This record gives sequence, C-alpha cells and structure tokens, in this order.
Amino acid sequence: MLDITKPSGGLAPGQTQRTGHGFQALAGLALVALPVGLLVTLILWPTVRMVTATVLVDGTLSPERYFAFFNDAYTMANLRYTLEMGLVSALAALGISFGLALYLRFSAGRIATMIHGLSLFPLFVPSIIISYALVRFLGPNGLLQLMLEQVGFTQYRTPYLTPVGPFLAFVWENIPLPVLVLSAGLSQVSDHAVEAARDLGAKAPRILWEILLPQMRRSLLIAFALIFMGIIGAFTVPYMLGPPAPEMMSVFMQRTLGNLHDPASAQVQAVVLMVISSIVGGFYIATMVKSSAGAR
Repeated sequence: MLDITKPSGGLAPGQTQRTGHGFQALAGLALVALPVGLLVTLILWPTVRMVTATVLVDGTLSPERYFAFFNDAYTMANLRYTLEMGLVSALAALGISFGLALYLRFSAGRIATMIHGLSLFPLFVPSIIISYALVRFLGPNGLLQLMLEQVGFTQYRTPYLTPVGPFLAFVWENIPLPVLVLSAGLSQVSDHAVEAARDLGAKAPRILWEILLPQMRRSLLIAFALIFMGIIGAFTVPYMLGPPAPEMMSVFMQRTLGNLHDPASAQVQAVVLMVISSIVGGFYIATMVKSSAGAR
C-alpha cells in the first residue's frame, strides 16, 4: 500500500527538502536589482565622478580647490551660517516636537486629537507653499503687520530676508516627522514604570530625566539627524526667505553654478556638504543598527 505521507525521492535520514530555495533567492535578487541599479547609476557613480573631478587639476591629483574653499572668507561664512542654522533650527524643532510627543503620550480626548492633526499638517504642505505663506504673513505689509497696526503697534520689523525667516520656516516644516518618531519611541515606555515612580513621590521633571529621556535617547538622536540633514540641504526655504549674505550652502552652490558659471567650485561645495551630511548620517545608521541589535 502506498504511503502518501512519505516524500518521494528517498531523502536520507536528517536531510531536509530545499525545493524552491534557489528560485526564491533569484527572485529576491531580481526585486532588489532595479533599486540597486538606480542607486548606482543615479547617485553613487555621479558622486564618484564628482569627487574625482574636484581632486584632479589638469590630470594630476591636487587639493588646491579645497584649499581655496577653506581659505575663502565668504565661503566659510556661508558654511558656518548653514551649520548654525541647521543646528539651531534642528534643536528648536526637536524641543517643540518632544514637548508635543510628551503631551500626546499622556493625554487623550478631542483636544489631543486636534493638536496631533495640527502637528502633522506641515507634512502635507510643500516647502514652496510654506515659504510663500510666511512671506505673505511675515513680510512687509503682510497680514501680521496689518493686524499689529490695527491694535496700535507700528514698530514691527519683518523677519523676512533675515536669518529669523528661514529659522521659523525650518522649525514649522520639521515638526511632523520628529513628532512621529518620538511618539513611537514614547509608546515603548511602560506605563507601569511611570506609575511606580509617581507612587514613590517622583515629580514630572524627575520622571522625565530618569525614566523617559534614557529610553528616548536613540529616538532623539534619530530625529535630530533627520532634521539636521534635511535643513542643511534645503534650497526653497533659504532661497525665498533667507538673507542675501551670508547664504546657505544650497543657495550658494546654485548661484556659483548658475550665475558665476563655476562648476568646479560648486562641486567642491557639494562634496564638503556631502561629507558633513555623511558624518551625521553615520551616527543615524549606527543608532539604527544598535536599535535593531537590541530588539533581537
């Protein structure tokens, strides 16, 4: 009598059947082939060519273009302004986002739902719309100035075309993503730990410092890295709201390439900014790897 419960083919004792594993591996490689190919073609290969072009002068290796970059006072002023704007704006957005995430973590009801929706609203608004809205609201003869004049305040000084303008836009634009990241991190904090601390008489600042922040360190670093890298590479906001000098590196690169017709200098500026972004991105990747290893 034929026993259909036994596999045909006479597998040896302890041997497992691997039918289809090779096909699954090939299918997996096929799925990642297109995105990897696009990554190599559109990003990695042009980046390698750009970096190579910046260190080749008349066919020989030379760092003179980088010496020129770091010895130029105006260029260094733009780089410092970019890093300062990125750092200050990222910290401000992170602080506001963390406060919102804390409120949403320990609150419920319609008001909390409304605040959550408003905090995510800039996520669905393009940068150019945010910039134009702030120009019309904060600029000369804008809505804010007209409202202040109605109550007798006539000493308004617009932040438009000053460092304050892009700072406000960057903070508002970069609130939604860290709110999502930090809310996800706070959801992992046990309610029992918080309640136990309250039962022992711990006040809110101590609970924040000794319970919440230690468990939120990775989420805070991830959120900061995402905000900072987005700000130092932004173009629309500083182009529409920022001062003419100093200017952020993205605007400076565009002007160097488009107005001054100096692609070699623009490439050096791009490489320097890319290295800075890579350093911050390295911390982000290391944090993600540690988080994944801890989860296992």
